[in-house]
Amino acid sequence: MYVKQISVFIENKFGRLADITGCIAEHGIDIRAMSLADTTDFGILRLIVDKPYEAEKILKDNSFTVSMTSVIAVGIDDKPGELARAIRVLSDGGVSVEYLYAFVSREAGRASVIIRVDDGDKAVELLTSNGIKFLSDTDIADM
Repeated sequence: MYVKQISVFIENKFGRLADITGCIAEHGIDIRAMSLADTTDFGILRLIVDKPYEAEKILKDNSFTVSMTSVIAVGIDDKPGELARAIRVLSDGGVSVEYLYAFVSREAGRASVIIRVDDGDKAVELLTSNGIKFLSDTDIADM
């Protein structure tokens, strides 16, 4: 239900994204999903990887500003309305979505979504009671 997400503060300079992804690749860590939000001067790179603790250490050892957070990972049917249903469950239950991003699932007919909310435990309860399936760190590592 919760998975570990690596967040990297990234200067908006030529080559920084290549530096970060190269560092991860050199250590055999596989990126499963990523999102980059930027401003004029900096950005936040959010990563879901197969070895989050190793990635965090490697990036810190290479002088990147890194944090690890828990996010919710859900697997939904890949058809119109399924994401809207999951988000509606959270909204109707009073849970605010801070951000989300999706990634490709190897399972045909399924989509995977990472969701950061203001109340994780309540979100888990709401989604579970509405039949929405969660992905674990192991599920993601095996994708």
